[in-house]
Order: sequence, then C-alpha cells, then structure tokens
Amino acid sequence: MTLRAICTCEKIMQVQPHSSRHLSTQHTTSPRQEKPNMLPQFNTVFLLLTTSLFPFTQASTNQRIIAGVSVIDTPLVRAAQTYAQEHGDPFVYKHIMRSWLFGSLILQHNATLAATVDKEVHAVAALLHDLGWDRDPHSHIISFDKRFEVDGAIAAREFILSRISNLPGKGKGGNNSKWDKHRIQLVWDAIALHTQSDIAYYKEPEVEVAAKGIGMDFQGPGWGVTKEEYDNVLREFPNGDLKRGVNETIIWLCAHKAGSTYDTWMQPWGDQYVANYSSEGNRAFDFIFANLP
Repeated sequence: MTLRAICTCEKIMQVQPHSSRHLSTQHTTSPRQEKPNMLPQFNTVFLLLTTSLFPFTQASTNQRIIAGVSVIDTPLVRAAQTYAQEHGDPFVYKHIMRSWLFGSLILQHNATLAATVDKEVHAVAALLHDLGWDRDPHSHIISFDKRFEVDGAIAAREFILSRISNLPGKGKGGNNSKWDKHRIQLVWDAIALHTQSDIAYYKEPEVEVAAKGIGMDFQGPGWGVTKEEYDNVLREFPNGDLKRGVNETIIWLCAHKAGSTYDTWMQPWGDQYVANYSSEGNRAFDFIFANLP
C-alpha cells in the first residue's frame, strides 16, 4: 500500500457517516466519553513498517495508463522506453511494450506478487530485455561471442549506471540512492534468463514476472490475464510482424554469432536456414563424450 492509498483510506474513514467505525462512537452521550481516533497513529505505524519492508514503495507512486493498463511512471522507466526504441526495430519495440504491459497485468491479478515485486525493476527489465537484438552494424551493444540475452543484460546494467547519476533525486534519501547493486542485479538476471523459463520462474519475483510477461506475447493470455485485457494491448501494439521479425533476428544471430547459438534454443534456426552452420562438436553432448574416459 502506498502513502497515497493510506491517506485516501484515512480520509474515507473520517467522512463516511455510515461506516462501522463512525457508528461505534455514536452511543456516547458526552464528548469526554468518546474514544480517541487512533487511525492516524495506526496509518503512521503501518507506513513506517511498509516502507522498511519494501523500500521501493514510495518511488512507485506515480502511474500512467498505457493500453488500459496502469504502469509505474518514473524518469528511469521513461528513459528505458526511449532507449529501447532507439536500439531496436519497430517490431522489437512493440514486443517489449507488450511484454511490460502483460507483466503488469499479471501483477494486477496477483495481490501477493503486486505487494512484493519492485515495479520499477520489472519495468526496466521488460523494456530493455531485447537490447541484444540490436542489428545495427555499428551497435556498441552486440558482442562477437556472447548470447544475445547476456549482451542485453550487460547493456541494461550500463544504461542504469549511466542514467541514475543524471536523474532527479540523487543523493541521500533520493530515488536514485535506491538503485543499489541488488536492484541492478535483478534487472541483469531478469534479462539474461528471460528465455529460460525453467530457471526464471524459480528466481526472484521480478525475474519470474518479467519472464512470464515476455512469454505471454508468444503463448497468449494466462496467469489471470483475460482475453479482453490481452486484446486491448494488441490493439495498441499490434503483433502482426512479430513472427517474421523473430525469425529474421534469430537467423541473423545464427549467421553472425553462430558460437553463441550452438546448443541453445536458437540452434534449430541455424540448422534449418543458415548455410554451413553446424553445431556438431560444439554441444555439451559432444564435450562429455569427447573428453571423458
């Protein structure tokens, strides 16, 4: 619960004439017999406890609506959205936006996750998860030897470190002081593992939700998200070019960074579409039988 929500609850309790709390004080005959209103004190204690348990809560109060979905709105999230658009094809940008919105919808349907997940971490991870698909020949993001998921995770970490020093709130008590090593590592893990659901689903909630939201763009609605909600997102960010774009990108990776695709889920694209592509001798299967007695 945010500070705004707590204040709203307090206001409602004070002005509703038929609330149970109001009725509990109406039987008194003298002002001196009325019990003191402990709600403000309770709210103060609750806020302190909430803030200490979830230090990102106060930084998560600003929201905006995209495709009918309420999402967190911070300077870093907006910067990540712009950065992703600058370093990806149009189909990639629409994909990462859908992935973020689907993950946000998962949170809206799961109160436990919503109370636990750092929504800014989730937003930045979802928005930057495919930086490793930047096919610009002059890209500073793409390596020669690393998997695209790792390229993206490294680029996202560098992006965060370069931006937080220039955003409002730097310093003691400011929002940027909350971007510690742990939060940055969560973004790194969420991006590096987003194609490995059998691992990501059992990591921290931020990593789990990011992977599920990304996967939903390929698998359809799930985890409480309705078809109507799903279709609303598709109307705002159509997915008609997703299949073609993904195929072209994975083929490009197999052709230009073959070593990073052997023995991975990307290998079938290389086997099927890339001339002279051969994973033989580069698989764990080959290493085990070649090197062990």
